[in-house]
Amino acid sequence: MGVTAVRSLTPADGDALAAIAAGAVRARLADEPMDGRIPRSRALRALGSSFVTLERAGSLRGCVGTLDAGRPLYLDAGRNAVRAMSDPRVPPVTRDEWPTLTVSVSVLSRPEPLAAGSLADLYEELRPKVDGLILVVGARQATFLPTVWSKLPDPVDFVRALLVKGGWPGDELPDGARALRYTADSFHEREAHKSL
Repeated sequence: MGVTAVRSLTPADGDALAAIAAGAVRARLADEPMDGRIPRSRALRALGSSFVTLERAGSLRGCVGTLDAGRPLYLDAGRNAVRAMSDPRVPPVTRDEWPTLTVSVSVLSRPEPLAAGSLADLYEELRPKVDGLILVVGARQATFLPTVWSKLPDPVDFVRALLVKGGWPGDELPDGARALRYTADSFHEREAHKSL
């Protein structure tokens, strides 16, 4: 796992980051170049990892992100916003959806390992509504953002669903599995969208 350099964002930084992600989506839908300006905020220029979630009327239209802090946060959010438009789990986002599309960005803290030797240990160590979880087995990994707790509030359901998402049996921790947790600050775009 990479090192996340972003410590914390101010509300203004969060608003700017969400606007950058939304601007990337809008530019792609309008077939226009993306805004190439570099933000003044040092926090947005620091290395960071983010997930961008696109929704329409409460339905997921895409959620893509990075777990490693390998690029400046503002570039990471813009790139993930464009990738979220083609999330393979749902049909691609279309130009007609722009007026009703909501864009949010989750900025991840540095993942920290959990000493979980069993599922029972993992259930005990997780902090509901606070922790995101990464499970790694060999070259495969899967994650749930902390926002998933709103749909799966019980740690048992949360972990089992993540195991299934990763392609593993939901009733046991695979041999050699590593578990890491992180927190995330979420920011939502505030601008109303006009038709393109």
